[in-house]
Amino acid sequence: MTSFTRRAFLLRSSALGGALMLHPFSARASAGEAHLRIMATSDVHCHVQPYDYYADKPNDTMGLARTASIIEAIRAEATNTLLVDNGDYLQGNPMGDYIAYARGMNAGDIHPVIAGMNTLGYDAGTLGNHEFNYGMEFLEHVNAGAKHPLICANFAHKLGDNPLEDELFLQPYLILERDLTDGAGETHPIRIGLIGFVPPQIMQWDRAHLEGSYQTRDILEAARAWVPALRAEGVDIVVALSHSGITVGPEAKMMENASLQLAGIEGIDAVVTGHAHRVWPSKDYEGEGIDLEKGTLMGKPAVMPGFWGSHLGLIDLLLTREDDGWRVASFACEARPIYQRGEDRKITALVPDYAPAIEATAEVHAQTLEYVRAEVGQTSAPLHSYFSLLADDPSVQIVSLAQSWYVADLLKGTEHEGLPILSAAAPFKSGGRGGPEYYTDVAVGPVAIKNVADLYLYPNTLQAVRITGAQVREWLERSAGIFAQITPGGADQPLIDPAFPAYNFDTIDGVTYEIDVTQASRYDNDGVVINPEAHRIINLSFNGQPIDMDAEFIVATNNYRASGGGYFPGADGSTVILQSPDTNRDVIVRYIIDQGTIAPAADGNWRLAPAGGATVLFDTGPKAATYLDDIRARGLTIDEAGDGPDGFARFRVTL
Repeated sequence: MTSFTRRAFLLRSSALGGALMLHPFSARASAGEAHLRIMATSDVHCHVQPYDYYADKPNDTMGLARTASIIEAIRAEATNTLLVDNGDYLQGNPMGDYIAYARGMNAGDIHPVIAGMNTLGYDAGTLGNHEFNYGMEFLEHVNAGAKHPLICANFAHKLGDNPLEDELFLQPYLILERDLTDGAGETHPIRIGLIGFVPPQIMQWDRAHLEGSYQTRDILEAARAWVPALRAEGVDIVVALSHSGITVGPEAKMMENASLQLAGIEGIDAVVTGHAHRVWPSKDYEGEGIDLEKGTLMGKPAVMPGFWGSHLGLIDLLLTREDDGWRVASFACEARPIYQRGEDRKITALVPDYAPAIEATAEVHAQTLEYVRAEVGQTSAPLHSYFSLLADDPSVQIVSLAQSWYVADLLKGTEHEGLPILSAAAPFKSGGRGGPEYYTDVAVGPVAIKNVADLYLYPNTLQAVRITGAQVREWLERSAGIFAQITPGGADQPLIDPAFPAYNFDTIDGVTYEIDVTQASRYDNDGVVINPEAHRIINLSFNGQPIDMDAEFIVATNNYRASGGGYFPGADGSTVILQSPDTNRDVIVRYIIDQGTIAPAADGNWRLAPAGGATVLFDTGPKAATYLDDIRARGLTIDEAGDGPDGFARFRVTL
């Protein structure tokens, strides 16, 4: 049996804003009571170093090496701690892509994110959806280097008649046997159960890697079978590692974001949630079953620790010893940040680097910098995404051009040759939860791999679908859900729905159209038709004529979208006619090399329709002001309107 240990590590008092102090639970725990601190990371996405490879500069808002300093500080002052990871550790930045696509891994190699995690002594972890992006062979190679066990109760080689009969890829749960030190300094045994879950949608998002060899089960169905089995083994507490976000509302089958409903299952004592790249406790979520003041989901303590190492999740449990074991008497929840943003938008680091994590990844960090700085071509126009949600945008245009160019070549000599080719692309870096610096901004001149990776963040592979004109329209209607409904002639109305992810705002090149934001959105954020009479997409044309709803089109896109990601009409996997082995990012690199110099001026194929002179407010990065003349030249009436929240700049647009 292993004891919880207090590591001999103390930070300078200034590093954490003051001297380290015991948590109130530790101070008040008496004989037969013990304070357990559960520390959690989630959605690290290979961000070990506090460095933005796209901008090619240090960044104080990210990095497991910074989160690690909080972890070690807590271990220094707490008697009983656990450290868990909630998934999406593998893919997400150029370091991860460099290892997967350029350098590769030989037998015995330790992946850099695992090397960083190994310096921290995790107790356990679960899988996230992005673990599957590079394929199963690569994932198994990566996981082999981890010093901590991995668990997942709903991902299987084959499903059985019930969850307990599934042939799971990993063990569904883990029981940690520890000695718990109480308030009087005496030790007592405790059995802690950990159980993990992944979104079942991985079968759509990474179909190419998983179909035919793996299956997923509904998170809640799996939990209702496995949690009682875990409890039957005599555990004192159960902590769910749920790589799944929070959806307020009734339970539904195969939910992607099921952590709220999961927390309501009997036998679970605490939940670590993630996947959504948000923070809990915070004002990000509200509704039935959610208590911000207590930090609970369905009455259970829960945390969502941001993303890229931005926060450490903390669940503090005050445990009371009874005849049949330990029970939770009280709790507190916190998502502790590694930085703060001042009113002047300046970022202040709250913690220093944790040297062992920096050193463990230093060599690959240097190699990644060489990789991302390699030049592939030139651009004669700036590529930025500050206004990509307002008007047709060069940073999205280049992606669409490359996709169309590539698909046209591959379809030569096939039954699909001669059909019109359209191209769907979304602005991946457009602020939002990523913050006011989270934008593409490539100056005129050399284009390096880091710039291409900045234009296209994800390691998607290129695919093409064959759909009708009617499906093209519905695809665009689904995309248009990013906009709030605007009252004609109204003043200073917010334009963007913050709950709608920008990666689902597809624009389609090759057709022309307007978006009437005075109409209600036809679809909700989960792709369900909620206003069947509403149509935001107007004046949709192809070759200068109203689009033929029965005509057929090829749409170049990515594997995530083509296989059902985002729930877009016409993109559910059944319409795919081309599955390329090449990533969309590689296609862009090839296109730039082929062209030599690119001049991706936006062609203005879509715009927001007039709204009776209504003014809307749009928040974007402060550097957007540099490009105001450019966006005005594209026909927008736009002016600066002061500061937005959290370091953003605010602009006023007249429609």
